[in-house]
Amino acid sequence: MVTRGEYAKGRARRAQILTEAVAVFAESGYRAASLRDLAARCGLSHAGLLHHFGGKAPLLLAVLEQRDEQDAATAGLLIGTGRERLDALVEVVRRNTGRRGIVELFTVLSAEATAADHPAHAFFAQRYERTVTAVADAFADCGHPRPRSAARRLVAVVDGLQVQWLTHPDEVDMVAEVRAQVDAELGEVTLAR
Repeated sequence: MVTRGEYAKGRARRAQILTEAVAVFAESGYRAASLRDLAARCGLSHAGLLHHFGGKAPLLLAVLEQRDEQDAATAGLLIGTGRERLDALVEVVRRNTGRRGIVELFTVLSAEATAADHPAHAFFAQRYERTVTAVADAFADCGHPRPRSAARRLVAVVDGLQVQWLTHPDEVDMVAEVRAQVDAELGEVTLAR
């Protein structure tokens, strides 16, 4: 029989593995990442690591899902007025400036996942569709004349700025640039009226 303490230890171990996996995937990308190296970083055997996640692909998906759940839960991306939801997206960008490893992970994996055979291909395709739809809905609520187009531009700006920020963190103010893009798009609302 499993006790509560054993469940708590298992949850803590899974959390540790996810934290370390973020670093490993960000450093090496998915394809080059080694589960044996990850297990060693966690003080586990390879078999012990597989006990918790079953393999590299399920671990990758768990890392990506955890990141998205944390962002959605803490930023309020799905509630409020259109402007409040766009402000929440800017807040995610602000938080990301303090989470370099997460930004590296997302940037590396989103590029790798463009290959149809990548285990995260479907995840990123669905994620982009959900993100563009949510941002388009926010722009539509603000009265933007072309909300889906505006959403695609904003998502592209965020992704591109992340790459530039990773390369030159002292020169790129992601928050100011994303805020400027939101304001420029909302300026079209005024012009359309």
